[in-house]
Amino acid sequence: MNKELLEQYGPRDAMEYDVVIIGGGPAGLSAAIRLKQLAAEKGTDVSVCVLEKGSEVGAHILSGAVMDPIALSELFPNWQELGAPLNVPVTEDRFLFLTEKKAIKTPNWLLPQCFQNHGNYVISLGNVVRWLGQQAEALGVEIFPGFPAAEVLYRADGSVKGVATGNMGIDRHGKPTDAFQLGMELHAKYTFFAEGARGHLGKQLMAQFNLNEGKDPQTYGIGIKELWEIDPKLHQPGLVIHTAGWPLDSSTYGGSFLYHLDNNQVAVGYVVGLAYENPYLSPFEEFQRYKTHPEIRTFFEGGKRLSYGARAITAGGLQSLPKLTFPGGALIGCDAGFLNASRIKGSHAAIKTGMLAAEAAFDALNMDRQHDELTAYPHAFAQSWLHEELHKARNFKPWMSKGLYSGTLMVGIDQVLFKGKAPWTLRHTHADHECLKPAAEYTPIAYPKPDGKLTFDRLSSVFISNANHGEDQPAHLTLKDAAVPVKVNLDKYAGPEARFCPAGVYEFVQTDAGEDKLQINAQNCVHCKTCDIKDPTQNIVWVTPEGGGGPNYPNM
Repeated sequence: MNKELLEQYGPRDAMEYDVVIIGGGPAGLSAAIRLKQLAAEKGTDVSVCVLEKGSEVGAHILSGAVMDPIALSELFPNWQELGAPLNVPVTEDRFLFLTEKKAIKTPNWLLPQCFQNHGNYVISLGNVVRWLGQQAEALGVEIFPGFPAAEVLYRADGSVKGVATGNMGIDRHGKPTDAFQLGMELHAKYTFFAEGARGHLGKQLMAQFNLNEGKDPQTYGIGIKELWEIDPKLHQPGLVIHTAGWPLDSSTYGGSFLYHLDNNQVAVGYVVGLAYENPYLSPFEEFQRYKTHPEIRTFFEGGKRLSYGARAITAGGLQSLPKLTFPGGALIGCDAGFLNASRIKGSHAAIKTGMLAAEAAFDALNMDRQHDELTAYPHAFAQSWLHEELHKARNFKPWMSKGLYSGTLMVGIDQVLFKGKAPWTLRHTHADHECLKPAAEYTPIAYPKPDGKLTFDRLSSVFISNANHGEDQPAHLTLKDAAVPVKVNLDKYAGPEARFCPAGVYEFVQTDAGEDKLQINAQNCVHCKTCDIKDPTQNIVWVTPEGGGGPNYPNM
């Protein structure tokens, strides 16, 4: 909050709702829908508002994605009749271990259940979310795209009062322009935060209410994705391929996905765990290199790249889940970290947690409660099929973080032999930003140059993400200390932000005086949040840009 602007132009206008939801993704929209469904069933009314920072619902949604319809079927038992865009059932699972030149296929009888996708669908999560938005509006939910929640508001007793949207029309120096508009306050009896992985406000709430006390450090991955149109002769609708191994070394967690959708389209991507140690590693370059593997590149011959994007994923699992509630609100979906890393799936968990939180809030509102803790929500989660699923998967990420070969062996024992019911629980001991080691301990990685046909550079990739931010607005990638990037990151770690960012936001340049300087190209940002997670000194802080900025993903 800019107190000077508020004093000069305030007070802000305020709107009152029963429930305000931050984020128009699968968790937020499912919560809104469930609230309205319950109100219709009981013949009452609940006012619900959803704030979405993207230019439209679905604009910032990026996922692989193979979707388990279990939660959607609970939300809409007739989702097929309603036209939900789940059109491509999975027809085949392949899991490959890659060496530089070869691919070793895992026999189906050895595949753990978490890698079996019978009954699931290859989807565009962005399109599913757009459909959910239509269902929500039809039920009376008010959705405001292009309005990011920039600030949490608190009551005198410390409970969450609601949020305020960001000011509009501020220049890069923080001064109001002729287009200036003061942000608006949205007050609610309960506020749900559904911002996705590493939510800007969710992170603040965790600190404010000490929600991570007694929990393992959260751990993340970066997922980088491209959408291709390929030769119809090579297209197999419903084919799902996952790989591990090359091009990453055996000590670095990561792997790929390649999913065949309809209309001759293929979603291909790479996930790298952000606990990696080598500061010279570039997740973007590893993804480009992966596509050159003989077993993979054949799918793309004669094809055309249509879109590109990247997003952090919250992968710590059950051990890293924060406390879900606080006075006046709750964390849902990936803002809390409900993704099942072993299945590479989170949308079904997001939908389910949105529903559980909505049911708790609806019951509380019916009892004339407000601004207290919705303790029924975490209790319902503990009794749900989702908790059982995440408990079975709790050791996957910790085992795989110990190395490809030993990790694969132990995951096999954990998931195949013990079926997820092993008598042990492994712990996450370090946050991702603590894992990077000094550059002096490593040799720079010589990545091949892009050919512009199969492999590409960052800037041409950002171009097809449709990322856009006003050039004169304040940078939403902020530094606590402007001296740290050169004095610490460049000197000790060889400037890792220039490599871990998949959008070319950060680059080290020399001033006219010959001194090194970090240049931040904020207009390139695709809102993946990797910099906020992986920066070794936690000096980079991602904040919400002006409304509607960022990528605009079609069919992603």
